[in-house]
Amino acid sequence: MFSGIVEEAAPVVRLEKEGGNLHITMKCSFVKDLKIDQSIAHNGVCLTVVRKDDETYTVTAIHETLQKTNLGLLKIGDKVNLERSMTLDKLLDGHLVQGHVDQTAICTEVKEVDGSWYYTFEYDPSTGNITVEKGSISVNGVSLTVVNSQIGKFSVAIIPYTYQVTNFHQIQVGTVVNLEFDIIGKYIQKILSAQLEHWKNQILQKS
Repeated sequence: MFSGIVEEAAPVVRLEKEGGNLHITMKCSFVKDLKIDQSIAHNGVCLTVVRKDDETYTVTAIHETLQKTNLGLLKIGDKVNLERSMTLDKLLDGHLVQGHVDQTAICTEVKEVDGSWYYTFEYDPSTGNITVEKGSISVNGVSLTVVNSQIGKFSVAIIPYTYQVTNFHQIQVGTVVNLEFDIIGKYIQKILSAQLEHWKNQILQKS
């Protein structure tokens, strides 16, 4: 479990394909504190440390993960948002993030306004995922508040600190990002969808 508070945006230093898997090697400031089997969110994707040395560590993304996230688009030198999993003694500064990306989105607009930035993203709404005004959304693992929520489209506001510490400074029009929708909203949406389907079937049986 994560909070969506990114610790740092670290560079990819090596990419190795093995069958349908991709081994991703990263260099970050806290690599000496890491352990094998530890969970780390990479652009919001929970991956397990499989090997490490004094300066780098490696995680493996399987074929399904590469298909559903933007990790398959990574190039050497790209910065990836990193967050270690939460511990019970930490304050929950963001929101509950599972590290399970729901789908990707494409950046369609970047607007700078008085030192802050507004990013607009579009995604396929046929999956049933939705955003709500002032609700939570994880974009590339960053906990953010939704503004201007629409069907298949939303915007977020980025302050200078977030812009500098995360890889948002690399996002431009056309960039693919990972989305994890609010877990509470997903459960409510699933329950309501099941109820609507049940009522629909009841009406069809009576007609």
